[in-house]
Amino acid sequence: MLNNQSWPQLFAQLGPMAWPLLLVSALALALLLERVVLLLSTGHRGIEKSMCRLQRAGAGGLPELAQQCDGERGLASRATALLLRHADAEKNQREEVAAVWLQDRRRRLHSGLRLLMVIGILSPLMGLLGTVLGLIDMFAGLSTSDAPVTPALLADGLGMALSTTAAGLLIALPAIGGAHLLGIWSDRIVADLEHLFNRGNLWLEGLDPCAGRREASFVKAA
Repeated sequence: MLNNQSWPQLFAQLGPMAWPLLLVSALALALLLERVVLLLSTGHRGIEKSMCRLQRAGAGGLPELAQQCDGERGLASRATALLLRHADAEKNQREEVAAVWLQDRRRRLHSGLRLLMVIGILSPLMGLLGTVLGLIDMFAGLSTSDAPVTPALLADGLGMALSTTAAGLLIALPAIGGAHLLGIWSDRIVADLEHLFNRGNLWLEGLDPCAGRREASFVKAA
């Protein structure tokens, strides 16, 4: 059936819910693409590099390193620059600054995901509403027609009415699945940034919890 019909015909089958479903599908696609591009461009870029920078930087090179990190786009570099700019502050003050910064980044990384969930919830209901309206229209047309009602006529009418439900489900599945997966991805990035802050804070206090592990690995390798 789909192979023998053009897109205008398929669009016409959706009836009065065609434009609302098209709008929510375009919005969901735009949100998914924007979130993926954002996470790919600023997410895990530079986590390991920032760790190495914190370990290798000398006390006299902290301002220069902070300025260098501030000019980069990755969230890890920005977190490193924030930490180094407050290197002279007390440890608890640095932790509070880091907590506020992480909360703001978490909010930005999760921006739009709730709207995706709303689209995922509403689009099947919109499709169901289109199906009900299509059935009402079909039976109203049959009641005013003097032609005999054949199984083929009923099947064609039901197929056209149910197409809106299928369209709603096709929108809901990637919207809900994408929202959950992007939420997991964002939480992983925030967790890595939190680990970077904790390591950096300890390093600025003259401590490195992974130093013994690295030395042990070097001895074992030798």
